[in-house]
Amino acid sequence: MTTADENIKQGEEARGPGRRLHGAIAHKLGTAILSGKYAPGDILSGEVAFAEELQVSRSAYREAIQVLTAKGLVASRPKAGTRVLPRDRWNLLDPEVLGWAFAGEPDIEFVRSLFELRAIVEPAAARLAAQRRDKADLKAMKDALTAMRRHTLTTEAGRAADRDFHKAILQATRNDALLTLSASIGAAVNWTTQFKQRARALPRNPIPDHVKVYDAIAAGDAAAAAEAMNVLVDLALEDTRSSMED
Repeated sequence: MTTADENIKQGEEARGPGRRLHGAIAHKLGTAILSGKYAPGDILSGEVAFAEELQVSRSAYREAIQVLTAKGLVASRPKAGTRVLPRDRWNLLDPEVLGWAFAGEPDIEFVRSLFELRAIVEPAAARLAAQRRDKADLKAMKDALTAMRRHTLTTEAGRAADRDFHKAILQATRNDALLTLSASIGAAVNWTTQFKQRARALPRNPIPDHVKVYDAIAAGDAAAAAEAMNVLVDLALEDTRSSMED
């Protein structure tokens, strides 16, 4: 039995069928789909066979499939089974789906697409933040930077502070449409940072790059804020690509 299977079994023994159990099953299936083990068009094992294989309840399996369906990964039809949908139907910006993508070895093209999204959104957000931020926004950014320095990005607390920093910038834009991307941008920042250091230390300390973004926003310099954020994202992509090549 694999570690993932053991975790599912232990979860069932400790908690019984419930949210955490079907979440663990969804994680196992979602990771398998994102890694390519199950390709678009593939039919997943029936609920009876899968439930017996993992020694979990059929209801927990069905609830896990509902999670995957809501995220656009699969579709279930009576008698036809559960089929993996085409990739363009997947909600790839869902924070949980991003986590599944980075649970294994992510596709370099997918990683590149995430950074292209960040390069489009975040410099523009930094520009707006420099124009619209208030004292509360600046305090949130500064507090996040302080926590990043204290904990470093090698810890979950440090990465949480990193997410808070990027979220504070989006909030400072006063743009509701941009704010809807907060969870997705935060998840992309978190998983790429964690991925970069899976086998070795971070190739460099990115906190000074964040400080440059903050300083420009605090100064109200929109052009400098956009440029500093653009550099931050470019360097993060460079580090991630280097990590994948290693």
